[in-house]
Amino acid sequence: MSDSSPARPASVVLDVWCELQCPDCHSALDDLRALRARYGDRLELRLRHFPLEKHKHAFAAAQAAEEAAEQGKAWPYVEAVLGRVEQLGREGQPFLIDVARELGLDAEEFDTALIDGRHILIVDADQAEGKAIGVTGTPTYVIGGERLDGGKSQEGLRERIEEIADRLLAAGTSAS
Repeated sequence: MSDSSPARPASVVLDVWCELQCPDCHSALDDLRALRARYGDRLELRLRHFPLEKHKHAFAAAQAAEEAAEQGKAWPYVEAVLGRVEQLGREGQPFLIDVARELGLDAEEFDTALIDGRHILIVDADQAEGKAIGVTGTPTYVIGGERLDGGKSQEGLRERIEEIADRLLAAGTSAS
């Protein structure tokens, strides 16, 4: 899922392997917001799904995020769900639909999408790609070909991402 349109390609791509029921991904929200504020259109944040088996609602949440993207509110939805990971853990799918409703999205369409599984292939493809490049936990970031694991600690990661992004932008590279 991407928050940039094809009409305005970003200069640098940051893939964020994330799981929407993950407390560490919740902790990473402030860093993601700061990166978006600092770089704006020069940094394309791409949410890549990596639901972990230990979180029973993570796979449904990934599908719901894809439905939010289809309805034009990808990051607001992701931020709303990540902001309340404990509530997702307690309430599950009804919570995902409630968040859609809160954001003015078509909640009935969310419910239908979760039932018919229309976004399963996207989630499965992200997870398979993540495994292929060595992602084992979330959040994991990939920028400029470098993988940074945030699952153990967020300490210093934003600064490292900024160093790489600044270097790539200065070089005029559109690498991911």
